[in-house]
Amino acid sequence: MANVYSVHDVLQKHSIKLMVGILAAVSVGGLVEIAPLFMIENTIEKVEGMRPYTPLELAGRNIYIREGCYLCHSQQVRPFRDEVERYGPYSLAAESMYDHPFQWGSKRTGPDLARVGGKYSDEWQVRHLIHPQDVVPESVMPSYAFLAATPIDGSEIADHLRALRVTGVPYTDDQIAHAAADFSAQGSAEGADADFDARWPKAASRDFDGNPEKLTEMDALVAYLQMLGTLVDFPKIVPDADFNR
Repeated sequence: MANVYSVHDVLQKHSIKLMVGILAAVSVGGLVEIAPLFMIENTIEKVEGMRPYTPLELAGRNIYIREGCYLCHSQQVRPFRDEVERYGPYSLAAESMYDHPFQWGSKRTGPDLARVGGKYSDEWQVRHLIHPQDVVPESVMPSYAFLAATPIDGSEIADHLRALRVTGVPYTDDQIAHAAADFSAQGSAEGADADFDARWPKAASRDFDGNPEKLTEMDALVAYLQMLGTLVDFPKIVPDADFNR
């Protein structure tokens, strides 16, 4: 015990030796945690159904980030019973594999949005964004009515897809080549064609904001919100789990 106390005294009285000891401990701990990751091909298990965002959904996600929605809404259902009962199946790493940056968040002034897709109608989402208190009287969320009056186009969206492909998002040449056309088609009142459906499985195509005359930022944001949590077939992944208790 005397030797232990003597080493402790030395470290307490000599800051440089203490710093060296800290660096050594952190280095060893880091190697133990990080080194095994280089021995496996992928740390994220692939899940059937996951795909990159469509051009319109990606534009909506950009608006979501621009307006700071992540400051009040998380997108991560933690594996706790109370969260699963309130929001649905807990989040999987694969659901964020194409996010740059991810939107897990750490604060919930408003509810978690990881499973909000399809939970409400397009009309509800638009009304909520225009005047939140109309549908949630106690809400402290500000109005985003300007989104419905702000036109949006996909003239530069193909460049965004190319940039994301550099980071590892598997956008194909075909998806990039048709990005601008798919951007407009997904938000049109007529909906998209079969080729769009083949390029973007499970992607809804319709007039999202209730104004078929023009494509707006509201269309893009609602398209993004309505796909959140809809791509993974959880009963197929965990068939015995009752997520609707």
